Amino acid sequence: MKINLISDTITKPTPEMLEAMMQAEVGDDVYGEDPTVNQLQDRVAQLFGKEKALFFPSGSMANQAGIKLHTQPAEQLICDTYAHVYNYEGGGASFNSGVSCKLVDGTRGMITAQQVEESINPPDFYHSPLTSLVCLENTTNKGGGACYDFNEILKIKNVTEKHQLGFHLDGARLWNALVAKNETTLQYGAVFDTISVCFSKGLGCPVGSVLVGNEAIMKNALRVRKVLGGGMRQIGYLAAAGLYALDHHMERLAEDHQRAKEIEEVLSNASYVKSVEPVETNIIIFNLNDDVNEKEFNTLLQSKNIFISGMGQGKQRIVTHLDYTARMHESLLHTLKILDIKKAAV
Repeated sequence: MKINLISDTITKPTPEMLEAMMQAEVGDDVYGEDPTVNQLQDRVAQLFGKEKALFFPSGSMANQAGIKLHTQPAEQLICDTYAHVYNYEGGGASFNSGVSCKLVDGTRGMITAQQVEESINPPDFYHSPLTSLVCLENTTNKGGGACYDFNEILKIKNVTEKHQLGFHLDGARLWNALVAKNETTLQYGAVFDTISVCFSKGLGCPVGSVLVGNEAIMKNALRVRKVLGGGMRQIGYLAAAGLYALDHHMERLAEDHQRAKEIEEVLSNASYVKSVEPVETNIIIFNLNDDVNEKEFNTLLQSKNIFISGMGQGKQRIVTHLDYTARMHESLLHTLKILDIKKAAV
């Protein structure tokens, strides 16, 4: 039995999701004639109380389009040092939009309103880039699935309005945050100008993200998607997976969170672990003791058919997901408890 906890992106569609995909009514989306993707876009827009939504093949492309809609070349966005838009999108902000990133050292990938205020370049000082956008990420990937305090988001919103800055949310795992914090899509839609949400992580779809916003900011989104190479044809097959996931895979995210907390508890008591980041959602990040060789530790787990992510310098990541079963969970907890870490000692 292979236990793959490298990411929640490794899931495969359930038989029921596949059936929904195969039954989808489709058309050519380049002509706006795919009824199923139109239905998904309308539904996500309504969920967030926004006027427009657009389907993208990836979360990175959705984020890059969002950045492009808010900025002009030579401008600057503010984000956390851990931000996905800076670390994991191939330098797309500079390549696609010609903007730089002002990095803020937040806490577990989360920044404060005060930090945002302090990071804004004076608009009349033409020697520095013009600050035009603030990007947040919720939940935070490198921060171990941490969730923003919504009150802090509201404070950051006040700063963006005061300085007339755009406000974008990388909500790749926003669904997890909503379930964990008992928050709503309408809350987020009322605060952010644009939001990207991913369907191929916790919701278990094979492909797809959606960018939402009001008409004024989204009017060029289709053109930007085309420039980025995102024109697609019969994508209703993919959109049908998203519609199915919204109906059947949202509430079960709490199960992923509970299992993650149980893994956190076991790791917190393991002799080979130095520290574990507090777990709120489906990501567990922990640090090995200094005398444990990271490569050998991962090799030892792999010999037991367990696969996790080594992040370097002794930091490890585990992500629970739809395909991680109760049987796998019991086996993992047992293995972590009895692991003979001497085999991975320096």
